[in-house]
Amino acid sequence: MKNDVKGTGSPDQPSLRFSPRNGILAAAGLLSIVLGYVLLAQGSITAAPLLLVLGYVVLLPLAIIL
Repeated sequence: MKNDVKGTGSPDQPSLRFSPRNGILAAAGLLSIVLGYVLLAQGSITAAPLLLVLGYVVLLPLAIIL
């Protein structure tokens, strides 16, 4: 097995390639999480947990796997 000179990894191992779509999803996830914590600090018991779950469970994983 020959090592790849460009540093992209061996053909047997998949490499992570992030596109602008991944960056947008990650930014949306972080924004959702920050907004969720801000609303939680203000006493919101409905919107805050929904935004936190959206950020942690939906958007950030999508940013990694897509």
